[in-house]
Amino acid sequence: MEKLIIKGGKPLHGEVSVSGAKNASLPILAAVLLAGGRYRIDNVPYLRDVNTMNRLLGTLGVECLHENGSVNVFNRGDCGSCVASYELVKTMRASILVLGPMLSRTGTARVALPGGCAIGERPVNYHISALEKMGAEIEVSGGYINASCGRLRGAEIVFDKVTVTGTENILMAASLADGVTVLQNAAREPEIVDLACFLRSMGADIKGDGTSTITVKGVGELHPADYSVMPDRIEAGTFLCAVAGCGGRVLVRNCPVSSMDAIIEKLREAGLNIEIIDDFTVLASSDGHIKAVDAETFPYPGFPTDMQSQFMAVMLKSDGVSLITESIFENRFMHVPEFKRMGADVSLNDSGAVVRGCRSFSGAPVMASDLRASAGLVIAALMADNTSEVQRIYHLDRGYESFEKKLSALGADIRRVPGDG
Repeated sequence: MEKLIIKGGKPLHGEVSVSGAKNASLPILAAVLLAGGRYRIDNVPYLRDVNTMNRLLGTLGVECLHENGSVNVFNRGDCGSCVASYELVKTMRASILVLGPMLSRTGTARVALPGGCAIGERPVNYHISALEKMGAEIEVSGGYINASCGRLRGAEIVFDKVTVTGTENILMAASLADGVTVLQNAAREPEIVDLACFLRSMGADIKGDGTSTITVKGVGELHPADYSVMPDRIEAGTFLCAVAGCGGRVLVRNCPVSSMDAIIEKLREAGLNIEIIDDFTVLASSDGHIKAVDAETFPYPGFPTDMQSQFMAVMLKSDGVSLITESIFENRFMHVPEFKRMGADVSLNDSGAVVRGCRSFSGAPVMASDLRASAGLVIAALMADNTSEVQRIYHLDRGYESFEKKLSALGADIRRVPGDG
């Protein structure tokens, strides 16, 4: 396994371009199961998770060639074996996204229960109960979801809890269902809007995406379409956090400003100067002085859980005490012991993580537990005195394209080396 060697204490200067959004690319790629033919999906990042999705689609009769930032897709139309195997699904939670489109188009699907980051329970029962309301017969046994149906029927779906992948799965399934499906308490994330835009370009009839009520009128068939994926708001927010923590002046291009209100507001509150130049360009600057700011994660449009560890890293050098509250995932504080290994003053209580800012903390060997924790550890290492080793960076590679190369171009002292085992 590889690791990152990071010598902290250097401000960041220059320009960086944000890659396409992982969390939009994955459902959009899954959606090609809904119609045979050729597609071109642009602005798709080179990531482990995208590679896993492309391999999974390959087993389902869809050829994917990823080159020059685009995925050229050919769906043969037979959906292969209609089995999403455990060997692929176990590494990526988003693999569950093939369930809805595969079932809706072919009437059968066998999908292994998914894996991914160990950040807390993310049950698939919302997906299953919604599909059952639409007429599917589903049995979970032997670690697999076994589903079958005639043609799915439109239904009113009320999610007990906001679920991003659940909303995406049913949105895709409903596009070919017979009749009208109404999704209540639907997730509102920009990546869901991006998926809906792609489905509309394929001929789907969808209204209300971006709100908590989405209405889908099923159509008889869909057709292939070309599409360009939105930029990654979490990657953009991660670079903004790095500038806030390290100081410096960075122009961030391909930055989806309209989907980042909560992130930008919270970082401005913490002292980061953010000048919005246009809809996709911001100039971030900081002298390294950080104000202590509380933050609580919420579903969109609230402060994203995927930014929690990065923002906590910034607070490690704040001028006071901040409370970071995680309301989405119960196990998303596994980076806290690693921050403490670096000498940071962070403690956990029933309310969340209490961060007492300090002037300095030291580099240390640390280990990433999940995708976003790895980004938080990189930012902390960039802020720390001396040198850090960030291990298990395969988590980082699941969601950040050329991350250390982009940081190095901004003046960070960071390099990838072979690991110890």
